[in-house]
Amino acid sequence: MHSPSIPMKVFLDTHDVRHGTFPADISPGAFAGFHRSYEEACRAEGVVSLRIHVGFGEGRAFCLTLAPDAEAVARVHARVGLPFDEITEVVTSAPGDLFFARSA
Repeated sequence: MHSPSIPMKVFLDTHDVRHGTFPADISPGAFAGFHRSYEEACRAEGVVSLRIHVGFGEGRAFCLTLAPDAEAVARVHARVGLPFDEITEVVTSAPGDLFFARSA
């Protein structure tokens, strides 16, 4: 589980039905049930699920999480039996974030 002294980082992981990392023909209702299990696994590993973007028609998902490291995110996926394509540490670039900071 996450220790408060370990800084959390933002990770994006990807899933694609073409790679066998997203369940084929999953319905929004079935996904909602799966998501409850995913959130439980996140809590067990000290990971915070921030947002999941799902393209049901395309069979793709993009998960944004806070975690101490990529290995914690991978353990969450292992707990729920969901493979992934990649887990990437990311930063955001929105107004007020890193890339838009004004020089003093």
